[in-house]
Amino acid sequence: MGFLPLLGVTAAMYWMLDLPVVYPLGALALYAVQAVLILRAFPRASRPPLQDWAGLGPPSRVTLARAALVYPVAALALVPGVGGTAGAWWIIVLSTVALVMDGFDGWVARRTASSTPFGARFDMELDAFLLMALSVLVWQDGRVGVWVLLIGGLRYLFVAAAIPLPALAGELPPSFRRKVVCVIQGIALLVALGPIIPGPLAVGVSAVALASLLYSFGVDALWLLRKRGEE
Repeated sequence: MGFLPLLGVTAAMYWMLDLPVVYPLGALALYAVQAVLILRAFPRASRPPLQDWAGLGPPSRVTLARAALVYPVAALALVPGVGGTAGAWWIIVLSTVALVMDGFDGWVARRTASSTPFGARFDMELDAFLLMALSVLVWQDGRVGVWVLLIGGLRYLFVAAAIPLPALAGELPPSFRRKVVCVIQGIALLVALGPIIPGPLAVGVSAVALASLLYSFGVDALWLLRKRGEE
């Protein structure tokens, strides 16, 4: 589930954008890494056989299908500047579909009563990876400075900060604010990638998105630190 769509999307972009062979190899490598991580993270007692990815459950299968769009986009970071305007539009189209599908897997989880901690984590990690890939692509485009990498990298820095500050590894309550800010990041990065978007506007939307992200992470960090202080 997901591999054949990934192969189809990757092959189409490889042919239409006349990309080097490192591109499809990169997309396939990302998918292989995902498979390894799934096998490591999926609860051992209910781990599906290698040939039965349907065992992941309906919402995780939707997330897996989204990965077939995310990894071909991310692999374009391996060939910066290749593809030109056509490549930018392909990134925007595929990423937009992937972002829209992000709401669908949650809907499936609620409709089928099949929500699991693994599925939620899988969905979150794929979202974070897409934002990181889009941040790199925006930076490579050249209209926005290297600081745009913070949009994709801040989540990973937050995880790293939990090493010296274990309180930051605590569980956060569900937050609508967090979901909205995540959507803002994706939209802003896609706008910044638009070939018809002038440089100052690309910088502006990226800066607003980063500011909202810093605020959101700041709120969560303070909540976790205060919670640890009260225990």
